[in-house]
Amino acid sequence: MDSLVDLVNKYGFPVVAAAGMGYFVYYIWKWVTEEIKPVIGQANGTLIALIDRIRMLDNDLIRLNQKVETVMELRGKSIEFERIKAEQEINRVVDDEKPIGKRRATKEEIKAAAGDD
Repeated sequence: MDSLVDLVNKYGFPVVAAAGMGYFVYYIWKWVTEEIKPVIGQANGTLIALIDRIRMLDNDLIRLNQKVETVMELRGKSIEFERIKAEQEINRVVDDEKPIGKRRATKEEIKAAAGDD
């Protein structure tokens, strides 16, 4: 501690403070370049890899969403086609020669029952 007081007496406080700040700046610069910069470089590489993976996942999700929408649209058309086909089958007038399932009334019986002579 005596040497610091001697330096301040010999050169003055501003000169000793400037030299101390110079050493502090040098120490911080060396610490940042040797210890912090490599860690930041590794973190940067990891961040770039994660961003690439997120982009790949996003693209995969977009593709999967398109496939699901296509399947749902096609399945909807298929269900609609099956519904229309079933409705036509239900509403179909049965010919006398081709009864389906249980016996149904013939055209003549339907006309007679309606009374529209």
